[in-house]
Amino acid sequence: MSFLARWLICLASLAWCLSFAHADTPPDPARSADPTLSSRYWIDTTGRAGIDTVRDLPGQAWTPMERLRSFELGAGALWLEVPLPARDANRRWYLMLSAAAFINRATLYQPRVDQPDQVSRQDAGDQLPLSQWALPDQTPVFAVTGSDAQRVWLRLENAPAPTSPRLALLNERELQSKRYQTFLLVGAYLGACLLVLFLGVVHLRLYRDRAFLAYCAYVAAMLGFQLGFTGIGGLFVWGEWPRWNDLATAVFMSWLAAAGIWFVRETCALSRYSRWLDISVLAWCMFGAVFPALYAAMMDATAFRLLSLYGLLSVFLSIGLCLWAWRQGERYAGWLFLGFLPVHLAYPFPALRSAGVLPDSWITQYALLIGSMIEIPLLLYILHRRAKDFSEHHARMRAMESTDPLTGLIIQPVFMFRLRDTLRRARRHPGTRFGLLAVDLANHGELAEQHGREAADRALIIAGARLSSLAGDLDTVCRIGRARFAMLIEAPPPVEQFRTLAQQVVARGLEIAPAIGPQAVLKLRVATALPPDGVIDVGEEGPIDEQRLMSRLERALERGAADPRRVVQHLPSPTHGSDPAHSRP
Repeated sequence: MSFLARWLICLASLAWCLSFAHADTPPDPARSADPTLSSRYWIDTTGRAGIDTVRDLPGQAWTPMERLRSFELGAGALWLEVPLPARDANRRWYLMLSAAAFINRATLYQPRVDQPDQVSRQDAGDQLPLSQWALPDQTPVFAVTGSDAQRVWLRLENAPAPTSPRLALLNERELQSKRYQTFLLVGAYLGACLLVLFLGVVHLRLYRDRAFLAYCAYVAAMLGFQLGFTGIGGLFVWGEWPRWNDLATAVFMSWLAAAGIWFVRETCALSRYSRWLDISVLAWCMFGAVFPALYAAMMDATAFRLLSLYGLLSVFLSIGLCLWAWRQGERYAGWLFLGFLPVHLAYPFPALRSAGVLPDSWITQYALLIGSMIEIPLLLYILHRRAKDFSEHHARMRAMESTDPLTGLIIQPVFMFRLRDTLRRARRHPGTRFGLLAVDLANHGELAEQHGREAADRALIIAGARLSSLAGDLDTVCRIGRARFAMLIEAPPPVEQFRTLAQQVVARGLEIAPAIGPQAVLKLRVATALPPDGVIDVGEEGPIDEQRLMSRLERALERGAADPRRVVQHLPSPTHGSDPAHSRP
């Protein structure tokens, strides 16, 4: 397994571990019941009632909470009468709206300790700049004064999404512990996403694949969505922009769904299988990209339902597209479906919370974050494998333009170009020599008759591999005919060692090759030369004729074919001139 795969698996494992590390703080058994369930609520449909009106409401106007509920307030407001138990006077106490990072406005009214008939007021919420919050935090948090049992009133506004309040009474140590846990989880997530986003950009530059561009857009949208959904963006990034703080979660959700479908479109190559489906999916993505403008203009229940429906249908659409493309033969579409699975399984929790079916809780707040922290690295690994396979395929296609498809050696035009370039260097630098060998597989026809055409082709492959094993890093081996090869030795050894190389070529061919047939060997004949001396004229005048040089070697092989014992021939060398006595058997 590659280093990238191990790294991504470790990252996904970290996300899983963090999901267990970040658990809700166990309730203090010495403390009274959950303040949420012991409170009473009243809905102000007009949204105009003040604290004096609420304090004077008769008891029958209030409804016991009894269980966690979800409220669609619209233009109204939700009032909670919360009974607080007696508290330790040696600690500071806080009332926190748990898992409610996108409440439009929350206001706490508490009787003053010195003047019980007067109340103090603390404000928080998305529609206020962070500097105007009573206690700047990820979610609305209010300081509770005094230590005696008392009642406080909490007013909530939230539109167009439903709200399902959940309160927690915490001392300073418990509040700090919750902050640390949240910052650990979200900080690890943001760091991982930024690193994966960087790797996605690197892969985009490396492979020039639009799928990586769509992936980067998806990761960036998911990152923005989690910043808004968890409240970290409002706390650290855009806290002084209340209008954007109110819209950020919805905007990034729409972009996230659109980027996810675009990513599926690019990775599954839908245009290859259906043009009309590809155009329809592209239109779906464009709708998600521009829908936030419509949402910001409307900001009502209809816009919110359209956004929720768009996100839900995008999940089903991505599943359907992946499975359909996989059935069409797109191998990585099936892996893409599995990569999306963690987010698909986590999506119902925040979706049902937004629809008002589930109350606010830790699982509805962080399920999608945990799922995406597992999903995003897996998707990058799947894309990496896909791009690697495609790049290897393209590399093989490009290599076919310059290599022999049977043996994998370079083709003859490339060899002749290198030979001509070597002759030019010999002209520029007198005294420079190089080695040249022409090698003939003499028993190629015999192998074809005895073992078949496939075995004869296999013999050519083995011959090319054995010649390459004798060549150096700077040397070139080429197939120049049906059963003929050439070797260009750029830095030849002394004459006697060079001739020994020719004998080694013959000896390697005589090694048994079981892949061809029982006791099958390669009978190689070799003709060598050490140009330019005594072989070809590379003087300053006249053209360089590399074809003539190769023709001389090939004619030498043909002359030696009449004598089977004459397996090695040497063209005249600078040491022995053109004396034919030095052509060895």
